[in-house]
Amino acid sequence: MGYKVAVVGATGNVGREMLNILAERHFPIDEIAALASRRSLGTEVSFGDKTLKTQDLATFDFTGWDIALFAIGSDATKEYAPKAAKAGCVVIDNSSLYRYDPDVPLIVPECNADAIVGYKKKNIIANPNCSTAQMVVALKPLHDRAKIKRVVVSTYQSVSGSGKDAIDELWDQTKGLYVPGQEVAPSVYPKQIAFNVIPHIDVFMEDGSTKEEWKMVAETKKIIDPSIKVTATCVRVPVFVGHSEAVNIEFEEHLDEEEAREILRTAPGCLVVDKREDGGYVTPVECVGDFATFISRIRQDPTIDNGLNIWVVSDNLRKGAALNAVQIAEVLGNKVLQKAEA
Repeated sequence: MGYKVAVVGATGNVGREMLNILAERHFPIDEIAALASRRSLGTEVSFGDKTLKTQDLATFDFTGWDIALFAIGSDATKEYAPKAAKAGCVVIDNSSLYRYDPDVPLIVPECNADAIVGYKKKNIIANPNCSTAQMVVALKPLHDRAKIKRVVVSTYQSVSGSGKDAIDELWDQTKGLYVPGQEVAPSVYPKQIAFNVIPHIDVFMEDGSTKEEWKMVAETKKIIDPSIKVTATCVRVPVFVGHSEAVNIEFEEHLDEEEAREILRTAPGCLVVDKREDGGYVTPVECVGDFATFISRIRQDPTIDNGLNIWVVSDNLRKGAALNAVQIAEVLGNKVLQKAEA
């Protein structure tokens, strides 16, 4: 049995990746539609060995469609997601619009798949922020064993998290620095990103944190446990694809680094690469195109009771966005839609 699936925002980086992953994972599809704004009407996108022409989101009728994967901004999602949901199509939304709505489940399948049943209140499921998604995949199995009290995380986030224009800006600035007179001024970012790092992602909030940092706090609490204290510093780095995170964890109980390593080796979605030698860890370049959340540098933190440090790397366009959305669709199909049709 297959489903009728619409990918909304199919011409963007995440939308294209959603189509790739649906094909790679052989998601059961009877019919697929690639939707985009009117200005992208007719643009061709790939789905496995097929080529799809985009259709106009503004005029598309979601009646009779099972699942819509949304990869557009919050403003457009606010307009079209309720229309799709009202038509009976379950929306899996990659924007931040519904993540903090108590009537919308925020799902990372490796962590809280059972919470998906809450989608019935609005017919909408939220996909978490890219930096949160990979972190909670690593945290959840450790929390189940020793209960996490506090997390201190510093992120090193690639420019692809800001979209195609940001990728182009990094590329053009890098080239421009080598050609006198062809320097490229910042436009996507407030400062030069080439050969630089920028401790600023999303807008600043009154307490001095950025919205990206706030997202990591709020989403970790909603996905894993509201009692966990989280503090984050989110930094944009000159990497095209792949987010990295240095995560310091304080537990209620002692957790030996060897046991933590074994827990993570068997945890869903995790791949441990942790050798104490040159190159015995994973970097963003190596994670591109992979489904896994890679974990390295697992070690005790001797400065606090029950402390542990880990290094977490993942392809942000995959686990941080498109892959997680498709995994949600898989859970939805297996746990909910099939039962409804039975």
